Amino acid sequence: MANFTSISATGTSIERLLNAAFAEPPVPVAGSTTRAVLVRTEDFDPDEQKIHRPALSIFLYRVDFNKTTRAAWSAVGAHDGRARLPLDLHFLITPWSDNAEEEHAILGRAMQTLEGFPILSGPLLHQSGGWAPNEVIQLVLEEISTEAVMRTFDSLPTDYHLSVPYIARVLRLDSREAAPSPPASTLVTAITPSPVP
Repeated sequence: MANFTSISATGTSIERLLNAAFAEPPVPVAGSTTRAVLVRTEDFDPDEQKIHRPALSIFLYRVDFNKTTRAAWSAVGAHDGRARLPLDLHFLITPWSDNAEEEHAILGRAMQTLEGFPILSGPLLHQSGGWAPNEVIQLVLEEISTEAVMRTFDSLPTDYHLSVPYIARVLRLDSREAAPSPPASTLVTAITPSPVP
């Protein structure tokens, strides 16, 4: 079962997959090693120089519950006492290099790789996530408008940069221990008002 580190492990799994692809010839930028890197908001600050070109940044900009499976996992949790939270992780991948041609090549290799490996499972999942043997993460292009991507950049310390949104789903966070529901008779007693004297 995935533990609380599975959010981090998902990003690391994507980073590791893309770095393996960037190392295979032909490389996206001739004569240079392109690196995929997990980034946070502060890393986009051009004064800090945290993204060393050529690179592809992987930015987790939103975490949301999975609307399709949330109700079903809540029902299972009510039965066995173990909380399960299915999540969708929303990433922006952004190429960085010294010219447009190289950035397009980096982005092309990244998208080719993610399309070729749309399911992360087994050894493709970083072991720190505490995954169950049958757990998988699906990587799909997210359908959002260019305006929404540009609005995301409005909150970052950098100007808009060509980016592609992806969703990693369904990551299921499980509680550490089962907490069985109390017997129904206990619940009835707890909610029954005391008689008025």
